Amino acid sequence: MPQFQVLNLNQLLLLAAFVLLASAFSSKILYRFGIPTLLIFLSIGMFFGADGPGNIQFSNATLARNISVLGLIMIMFTGGFDTNWNTAKPVAVKALLLSTLGVVITAGLVGVFVYYITNLSLIEGFLLGSVIASTDAASVFSILRSKKLNLKDRLAPMLEIESGSNDPFAYMLTILTLSVIMSSGNGFPAAMLIKQIVYGVLIGAALGKLAALSLRKIQLDIDGLYPILTFGFVIATFAASETLGGNGFLSVYLMGLIVGNSPIVHKISLVRFFDGISWLMQIVLFFTLGLLVNPSTFPQVALVGLAVAVFLILVARPIAVAVILTPFGYSLRHQAFVSWAGLRGAASIVFATYPLSLGLPSANLIFHTVFFVAMLSVLIQGSFMSQMAVKLDLIAPNDSVLKTFTDYAGEIHNKILELPITANSAFANKPIMDLGIPMSILIVMVKRGEEVITPRGATVVRPGDVLMLTGDSEEELLSCCTGEPQTSDIVV
Repeated sequence: MPQFQVLNLNQLLLLAAFVLLASAFSSKILYRFGIPTLLIFLSIGMFFGADGPGNIQFSNATLARNISVLGLIMIMFTGGFDTNWNTAKPVAVKALLLSTLGVVITAGLVGVFVYYITNLSLIEGFLLGSVIASTDAASVFSILRSKKLNLKDRLAPMLEIESGSNDPFAYMLTILTLSVIMSSGNGFPAAMLIKQIVYGVLIGAALGKLAALSLRKIQLDIDGLYPILTFGFVIATFAASETLGGNGFLSVYLMGLIVGNSPIVHKISLVRFFDGISWLMQIVLFFTLGLLVNPSTFPQVALVGLAVAVFLILVARPIAVAVILTPFGYSLRHQAFVSWAGLRGAASIVFATYPLSLGLPSANLIFHTVFFVAMLSVLIQGSFMSQMAVKLDLIAPNDSVLKTFTDYAGEIHNKILELPITANSAFANKPIMDLGIPMSILIVMVKRGEEVITPRGATVVRPGDVLMLTGDSEEELLSCCTGEPQTSDIVV
């Protein structure tokens, strides 16, 4: 019988305060050493769980799944919203192959392996493989950001796109496999597969365009309402997609990608807001999952979990990467790093709650094995991520990994340009968000006669204005402002 120990208000507030403060302070230490912070979030949850000193009796898998899904929705949206499509577009095909075909290959190989080393059936083995087939972008890029490293040959945007888009595909495989199991193997649900993909893409694209248009056109009197408006679109996108049988996570990720790469007002403040929300959701998600897990079960799954982790890291992931990247001419060192960067994390553990909430006989073994594998993956692969990149000579010197994201605004700008706007200027009578100035160039101010205007995305540039621009090089500034603007985003 699912249990949940009810805390009074003061106890709940004290617990929330402790979790948030402990997560924030401890992350400073782990971030410095390049260790993904989800380890501390999970550890705090286990500390307060039924097997820990906190002794909170929490075994409601359905409630844990619902809380985790809400957290994953915001993490997925933020992943899409933060991705710089201009940087990612050249490697999008390879990344999408990794996130689709790569997930199928990984799930299949792990499924067969689990079938031979456990008492699980082949379909149950494939369920475990599907659950654990996606990778965790947040863990990879928290490490790269903490070390201020970027990768050569566009590996960073490829990993970002892969990790963001393979969660929806792993979710789809998980749901399809559960459908087959629950129907006692009566055929493959092809109609469900088609609806998941088609409705997921259509709803995500449609509501993404609508959200971008709304953020662009609606002039709200209170700036703080723009994140609320965006948040509403995120929830509506997921709910609409799931209601119609689509893949809600795919819709939310696609919506985030469209909105994040559209010219909208208050983009940087929205990036900061959703970055904070994403971190909060990760804390809530991992703490909840930490409460749900029973560490006393680990000795029973340790051997299986260790075997699956080793097979996944050294066999399944490298085979999937080699099958996909070899035809594109990627060297063995590129493939080795992409394989090593396939950390398992939030999504895998969340998807493992689905069979648990349905009460499948093998659900407890699957959940704790996935949890164990994810912990090992983050600890081993995450701890040696930067060293692996250095050893394989894949670090791009004098470059920033932040260029992979839409909030990139360059490092220290040391060149300033005053640009007078004439009646014939390509910038005249356009809002700043439509100027198409690259994100590495910053508009500092707009001078209009004696008036100094703080630039906003919706600020319309008029003939006679003078734009104060700053960038890293004079050539960059001059090339940006002599000719028709390119289609791009702008930092304001």
